[in-house]
Amino acid sequence: MDHLSEEQLTLLRNALVETHMNLTEQLAISKSAAEVVNLDQSMVGRVSRMDAMQQQGMAVSTRDKAARRLRRIELALAALDKNEYGLCSQCDEAISYPRLQAQPEARLCIDCQSRADQQ
Repeated sequence: MDHLSEEQLTLLRNALVETHMNLTEQLAISKSAAEVVNLDQSMVGRVSRMDAMQQQGMAVSTRDKAARRLRRIELALAALDKNEYGLCSQCDEAISYPRLQAQPEARLCIDCQSRADQQ
């Protein structure tokens, strides 16, 4: 982590903690939206049921993405605590500060991420 200053590490930790809080809150709020849709035909028409099922599907997808990102945030915070933060998990090279600013939970440097995206 020698490539990151104490100030940069503090800013990145703050960003990770803030994002962690926001995602935790988002997951708590969206829990009911992702629950199974009640298909009581006497309550709503067919189009409304289909719309409700589509909205439920989108809510599940959004919650899954948020939960995955939350897990990456938790891994990044753990890496910070172990002084292992900011190193690429594939090549062990330093991840650039601008990349970490944009995505503080990044586990791959830009080159390794580009190769992973192509595969």
